[in-house]
Amino acid sequence: MNNIVLCGFMGSGKTVVGKELAKILGVKFVDTDELIEKEQGVAIKAIFATHGEDYFRELEYEMCRKVAQMKNVVVSTGGGAMTFERNVNAIKNGSKVVFLDASFDVICERIGNSTTRPLFNDRQKAKELYDERKSKYLAAADYVIDGDMSARKTALEIAEIFR
Repeated sequence: MNNIVLCGFMGSGKTVVGKELAKILGVKFVDTDELIEKEQGVAIKAIFATHGEDYFRELEYEMCRKVAQMKNVVVSTGGGAMTFERNVNAIKNGSKVVFLDASFDVICERIGNSTTRPLFNDRQKAKELYDERKSKYLAAADYVIDGDMSARKTALEIAEIFR
C-alpha cells in the first residue's frame, strides 16, 4: 500500500481522520508535527518562538523526507507542510496525498476560541491564509475529499479509494 498523506488547513481534521483511517486500514498513524516535537523535545510553538519559522520549516522538510521512507502508514501533516513544493516532492515518493477540503466556516466551528491556535485570534488573517493555502493543497493533492463530514465518514470515504 502507498502511504496516505493527509493535508489541509488547521482544523480540517487531519489528525482525527488520520487516526480513524489508520484504524480502518489496520496500519500505523503518524503525525509530522508530533514527530518533530518528539525529536526536538519541545512543542512546535516553542520552536517557532526560539528559532523562528525558517528553522521549523527545515525540520519539517527533514521530517517529510523521513516519513517518505516509511511503509504502510497514514500521515497527518502540519497545516503549512504541503504548501511547500520541496515537502510535496519529498513526501510524494511512495505516497498519495489526500486534501481534506473543509470549509472555513466548519474549521472555525471546530477550532472555536481555542488558545492553542493563535492564528485564529484574528479570523480575518486566518481566512486570508486559508484562501492563500487552498490552491497549494489542491496542487499537492492526488485526491480531494469533502472535509466537512464527520471524521468517521471522511475516513471511510478515503478507505474506499485505497481498497
